[in-house]
Amino acid sequence: MDQPGIRLGSDNAWVELARSEENNWRVTADWCTCLTADFDVYLTHGEVVDFAARMLAHLREPSGGGFSEAVTPSRVNPLSLTMEPVGNGFASFAWLTPNGDDNVCHMQMEMDPVDVSELVALFENFHAALAASQV
Repeated sequence: MDQPGIRLGSDNAWVELARSEENNWRVTADWCTCLTADFDVYLTHGEVVDFAARMLAHLREPSGGGFSEAVTPSRVNPLSLTMEPVGNGFASFAWLTPNGDDNVCHMQMEMDPVDVSELVALFENFHAALAASQV
């Protein structure tokens, strides 16, 4: 079975969170091949399921404003996403911190707007893949 993962963005700017094995996840990102990130992180299955569910809750019932979610809000966090409304979708801003909550070592990038329905489908597929692969 393929490991669950999610990739946001386009060919020019993207970020991906994918499980490599039980409780081992990998965050990768690329911005126009000029800035890249690629690092392993320890996340529990529950943390990632909760992150996907929180993202879905915001996307399914948009408030008209932006929102932010961190993969692990209660401890060192390798990835945070901020979504800002643009037309019928959201532009994504990713904050990557390979060493946890480290204000010195981080990468922040912006990704083009994506239609809300596409984002909902993306996170629904991710959430379903997580449920199917529960460890």
